[in-house]
Amino acid sequence: MKPSKALPAVFRIAKYTLMDELRHKGFVVMFAFCALCVFLLRGCYRGDYMVNGQYLDAESVVRALSTAAFHVIAAGVMVIAALLSMRVFSRDRNDGTLSCVLSKPITRWQYVSGKIIGLWGLSVLFMFLLHGIVFLIAFMDRDVFMPGYLAASLICSVNLLFVVIAVLLLSLLMSDVVAFLSVLGVGVAGFVAEGIAAVSHSGIAQMMMGQPGVHPQPSLTGWKLVYFLWPKLLGVQQSAISLFGSGSFHGFGQVYPLINIILYCIVLGALLFVRFGKIDIV
Repeated sequence: MKPSKALPAVFRIAKYTLMDELRHKGFVVMFAFCALCVFLLRGCYRGDYMVNGQYLDAESVVRALSTAAFHVIAAGVMVIAALLSMRVFSRDRNDGTLSCVLSKPITRWQYVSGKIIGLWGLSVLFMFLLHGIVFLIAFMDRDVFMPGYLAASLICSVNLLFVVIAVLLLSLLMSDVVAFLSVLGVGVAGFVAEGIAAVSHSGIAQMMMGQPGVHPQPSLTGWKLVYFLWPKLLGVQQSAISLFGSGSFHGFGQVYPLINIILYCIVLGALLFVRFGKIDIV
């Protein structure tokens, strides 16, 4: 099938997937609850904060609170994306949608591509709207304009693509709940590892170990290799948020998390297409 004829079918499936999720009342209630929680941050922006006996200026307060909100929203939407993806294939198989769709002139790769695009697009929209609320609160309440904040949100969309593809792939190999918990475990382990690495490289940690200012020669160990190759979900968030913070480029270390996740998306996506091509359609 020519690409010009295949793409409309992919986008039709993507549109159906997105609209099908939007019709569920649970999704609407979940979005309304998340938006309400973000709106409650408005009171924090209006407060006065003191550090070392000095009051912080409005811009410092806004950037600190917005950074915290950014990470919470990005992590929370990844969990929601996993929840949306975990039962897609099993639900379509059980209600006959899968057999109906594939009985038409639609290939398996078109079906899978449409599902990925639909779930990813919905998750990106969910996250962007929540980040947009934070952006509007900062601008309207404290007159702090942060255009890079929304750009950082779009960069974090690669994390959502990773979650969608990983959950869809694992849902073909194990139960839906186990697939969700497995991806959740990967994310939590990555966040914990990044936190430990950040603390171990801090000046306070070096002083506690009696090695202030000492930079030991790096040596490649099994744990360091695993840490280097592990999905850098938090690293993508940190690199993205630094755009509207310092706005400066800090070398390969700032770009690597994004490259890491993109490579994972390509590899896991290829495995997903191969695995789905081998399943029996009843």
